[in-house]
Amino acid sequence: MTTFDDREAAYEAKFVHDAELEFMAQASRNKHVAFWAAALMGMSAKEAVRYAKDIIRIDLEEGGKEAVIAKLRADLDGIRPEERIRQQMATFLAEARERAARGELRTVL
Repeated sequence: MTTFDDREAAYEAKFVHDAELEFMAQASRNKHVAFWAAALMGMSAKEAVRYAKDIIRIDLEEGGKEAVIAKLRADLDGIRPEERIRQQMATFLAEARERAARGELRTVL
């Protein structure tokens, strides 16, 4: 293999690694925002876990972050405004990215 091939393979591996970390960070964000919302709605621990799985599924199957926000906005209507939901999601994503950078982000649920 040439130096160029080695460099290309290293960039591809880094891209895959970074994409995996971002996926895990977003899933972690969804889990944490779901638990936050579940607590605001007074759900039990069992209900909160089910709700978190639903939020993660919505992100994966129904359109990503905006679909999650729409679900949370509907569920938290009158409890928290959309701006607060977005702020909380941004906070949880930043925290998850920091954990991922430190190698502390493992499984989601």
